[in-house]
Amino acid sequence: MGTYAAVVLAGGAARRMGGVDKPALPVGGRSMRDRVLAAVGDAAPRVLVGPGDGVADGVRVTREDPHGGGPVAAAAAGLALLDPDTTLVALLAADLPLLTRAAIGDLLTHLAPANSPALADPSGSSSPADPGDGPSLATPQAGPAGPERPVDGVCFVDADGRRQSLCGVWRVAALRTGLARLAAERGGSLAGAPVRGLLAGLAVREVPWAGDGPPPWFDCDTDEDVRRAEEWVR
Repeated sequence: MGTYAAVVLAGGAARRMGGVDKPALPVGGRSMRDRVLAAVGDAAPRVLVGPGDGVADGVRVTREDPHGGGPVAAAAAGLALLDPDTTLVALLAADLPLLTRAAIGDLLTHLAPANSPALADPSGSSSPADPGDGPSLATPQAGPAGPERPVDGVCFVDADGRRQSLCGVWRVAALRTGLARLAAERGGSLAGAPVRGLLAGLAVREVPWAGDGPPPWFDCDTDEDVRRAEEWVR
């Protein structure tokens, strides 16, 4: 699919883990944040939204406004640091210690050219859910879209049909359009906006994981999740 960028969101509050810097927690001797950045090692640029202490050289670091403003505000901050000619971006949570380069490659392969039809119903009829958004919620009805509507992005979908939206690759133009629309709807502020609101109306290709090993979208929200991830990477 050619060159892509990556925006890694690392500014969450980790309330279920006592407010620790969750992406900095080690899994298999390496922080979750660094594992995600390594999975997109061929992306250019790589942008980290969150604390940047000890981050690898060449990674651009920024913070969402306000700090703790949520994943949509963080996505906006990350996209602001992309090069003007960037067309594709991997938008990823920083607590995905099982993410691999192969998984990202799978997503890029499934992102069809701009003139190809979407495979997923843009109305979100498969009842997608976003990591961290709580119970599964249907995406709001999309705008008019015919059978030739281009795909705006791809993301993994789990065995229960839930979209893993922060483990996906998206067209930058589509995300920026979504950010502008959402900001207008919310009086200019993206703080606290849900990811499903950002992606509402986008044509999304949902990709089940068919590779070897554990699902790449496994995120660590609790200490038990971290222990499970440790077992998988042994």
